[in-house]
Amino acid sequence: MFSQRLVFSALLGCASLFAALPAQAQQPAKAGKPNAEQARWQAMAQRVTIMRDKWGIPHVFGKTDADAVFGLLYAQAEDDFNRVELNYINALGRLAEVEGEKELWRDLRMKMFITPQDMQAKYAASPAWLKKLMVAFSDGLNFYLHTHPEVKPKLISHFEPWMALAFSEGSIGGDIESIDLKQLEKMYGSGAAVKLADADAGSGFGPEPRGSNGFAIAPKRSASGHALLLINPHTSFYFRPEVHMVSEEGLNAYGAVTWGQFFVYQGFNERAGWMHTSGGGDVIDEYLETVVEKDGRFFYKYGAEQRPMRAVPITLPYKTATGMASKTVTAYFTHHGPVVREAGGKWVSVKLMEEPLKALTQSYTRTKATGYKQFYKSMELRTNSSNNTVYADADGTIAYFHGNFVPKRDPSFDWAHAVDGANPATEWRGLHDVKDTIILKNPASGYILNTNNWPFAAAGADSPRQKDYAAYMWTLPENARGLHAIKVLQDAQGFTLDSLVAAAYDSYLTAFEPLVPALVKDWEALPENDPQKAQLAAQVAALRGWDLRFSVTSVPTALAVYWGQQMVAGASAAARAKEIPVVDYIGSSITAQERLQALARASDKLAADFGTWQTPWGEINRFQRISGAVDQQYDDSKPSYPVAFTSANWGSLASFGMVAKQKTKRIYGDRGNSFVAVVEFGPRLRAKSILAGGQSADPASKHFSDQAEMYSKGQFKDVLFYKADIEASLERKYHPGK
Repeated sequence: MFSQRLVFSALLGCASLFAALPAQAQQPAKAGKPNAEQARWQAMAQRVTIMRDKWGIPHVFGKTDADAVFGLLYAQAEDDFNRVELNYINALGRLAEVEGEKELWRDLRMKMFITPQDMQAKYAASPAWLKKLMVAFSDGLNFYLHTHPEVKPKLISHFEPWMALAFSEGSIGGDIESIDLKQLEKMYGSGAAVKLADADAGSGFGPEPRGSNGFAIAPKRSASGHALLLINPHTSFYFRPEVHMVSEEGLNAYGAVTWGQFFVYQGFNERAGWMHTSGGGDVIDEYLETVVEKDGRFFYKYGAEQRPMRAVPITLPYKTATGMASKTVTAYFTHHGPVVREAGGKWVSVKLMEEPLKALTQSYTRTKATGYKQFYKSMELRTNSSNNTVYADADGTIAYFHGNFVPKRDPSFDWAHAVDGANPATEWRGLHDVKDTIILKNPASGYILNTNNWPFAAAGADSPRQKDYAAYMWTLPENARGLHAIKVLQDAQGFTLDSLVAAAYDSYLTAFEPLVPALVKDWEALPENDPQKAQLAAQVAALRGWDLRFSVTSVPTALAVYWGQQMVAGASAAARAKEIPVVDYIGSSITAQERLQALARASDKLAADFGTWQTPWGEINRFQRISGAVDQQYDDSKPSYPVAFTSANWGSLASFGMVAKQKTKRIYGDRGNSFVAVVEFGPRLRAKSILAGGQSADPASKHFSDQAEMYSKGQFKDVLFYKADIEASLERKYHPGK
C-alpha cells in the first residue's frame, strides 16, 4: 500500500519524538583572522575547482570525495539555494515556521519519524569516511552563506553534518509522504471525533503519474555493440539539477542530484549507469490497532496482551502575522509505528523503513560502482525503499531490480490493505535477500524496460513470471506507457543514442487505442434523429481519422486529450472506490453516453477557451518559465514554447503534465520529463542530455531558460564528460568563494 509517492523526500529516523532543534545562528564574518571553521572552509575551497560549461552545468573537481561534496553543495547553492534550504526545512518538520499554521500537519508527519537527537546519534555512530562527507556537505553550504551575505535564509542559517541523514534518499517523495495529511489532522486536530473500540470488545482530473521511464539496451541490440541506458525521470520540473562530481579517489559521477543532497541520484559514471523508477514492492504497511482506554491511558491489543500505547508530546512551532506561536500534539505509537488515522473504530499505525544511515551509504556508494558486482553489493544494503533500478555498464551487462527493501511477510494476508495489528502473524520477518526479489540480469531479449508498471513485461519473453513471486513484491499493474515501451523496443535493432532518444519520444498515445474505436462505435449506434449525431459528427470524424500520434499541429490530439480529461474527471471517484487506475477504468467501465457526453463537454471547453474545438495541440500545450519560484505561476500573455508530448496518462513516454491548479486557458507543464539522458558505455563514454528550462533558478541568468526551446522539441545537448571537452566549452573556472 501507499505505493504512490508525493513531493519532497525524507528518509526516516527512529520513532521517538522531539521538537526540531532551533537553527544555530550563522555568525557574521569578522575582519581579521578567520576562526577554525572558516579556515577549514577556505582550505577545502582551494582544493576544489568548479568548471561551468557553456550550459552552466557545474563540473566539480576535488582531490578527495569530501572535496567534491563540498564543491557540489556550494555549486547547488549558487544555482538555487532556496530549493536546497526548503528541502531541509521540510525534511526536519519545520515548514510551518516559514509557511505558517497551514503546514502544521505536514510538520507533525515528519516529526513522528525524524528527530535531530536521533539523527545526531546516528551521525556520531557513522563510519569516519561518511562523517567526512557529511561535514563537507554542511561546510559547502555554510561557506556559500559565509561568502554571500546578501542571501538571507528563510530559516536555516547554519547547516549541520547530521542534517544529511534527514534527507538521505533522493526519490520524488520519501515513504513518509504517503501518509494522508487530512486523515492525520482528523486524528490529532482539535475537536476531531476519534473513535475507540469498546473496552470489552474482542479481538477531477486524474493525477499526473508520478514516476519515470528506464530502458537498458544490451550490446547485441546496439549499433556500436555497447550497452545503452535511458535515464528519464518524471518529476516536478526543477526538482533536480544536472551536475558532475569528480575526485582523485575514484568518484566520477554525472547526472541529476536532488537539491541539497551530495550524491547523484540518477546518472552514470564512466563505466556504469543507474536509473530509478518508483513503484516497486509493498514497502509500507498499515496495522489496524484495537485500542481501549483505562484510567486515562490507552492500550492496544496484541495477541493475548493489552500493551500500553506510547504517548509522546510533539511541539509544533508556526509562523503567524504577529510572530511565532506553537501547538503541542500528543502523538500515539504502537510497536508497529505511529498512529496516523482512524478507520472503523480502529486506530491505524504505519510501519516503514527507518534506516537513514544505511540509505545514505547506499545512495552514495552506488555512484562509485564500476561494474555489476560492485553495484549489486551496494544493493545488498537494501535501503532503496522507494524505487526500482534499471542498470547498464561498460562490460555489456544490463540488469533490473524491482524494489530493493522488501520485508518478508505471510503471503496469506492482503498487504494491499490494513492488516490486523493484534495478530502477531502480521509481523515483518526480516528482509528478503536481493537474490530472492524480482531481478533480471542480461535477458536474452536484449532489452529491459520499466515505466512504473509491473515487472512481468520488463524483458519480453524473458520477463519474470508473476506466479513465482508473492503479491506484495509488486504493487502496480501494467500501464499505457509500458505497452508503448514494448512497441518501440521489442523489435528494434541497431540502437544509437539518437534512436534511443527517438524511441523515448515516440509520439504514439497507447491509451487511446481502445477509447477511440469505442467512441466511434457509440456514435454510429446513435439514432439518426439523436441531436448528438450531428453535434459530434465532425469531432468523431477527426478522431476516426487520427493516427493516435501527437504533434504540435494536431487537432485530434487536443480534442482527444480534452475528451480524456472530461472522462477522467467524471470517473475518478468511481475508479478510486474500485481501486482501479482511472485510465483503465474509463477504458472498461464507463457507458456509451458518458463517452459521448464527455466529447461534447470537451468540444465546448475548447471552443470557449480558444474559439473553436479545432485548435492545434501546440497552441494549447506549452512550456513556460517566467520565475524562479518553487510555486510556479503561468501567464497566457507571456512567451512560451509549444510542446507536442502529452501527459503520461495517455501513454506518452515523454511526459508533460500539469499538476498545479489551472488558472490559465493554456496548459503549462510542471511535471514529467525534467532531466533526461541517454548514455553509451563504450571505451569512451558518450552521452546526451536535456534539462527542463535550464540549470539556474535566477531569471537574470542566461542559464535560466537556455535549454527551454530544445526541451520543448525533445532535442538533446552533448554531455561534456571528459575534462578536455569541458575545457573546450568552458564558461567559467573558479574555486568556491571566488
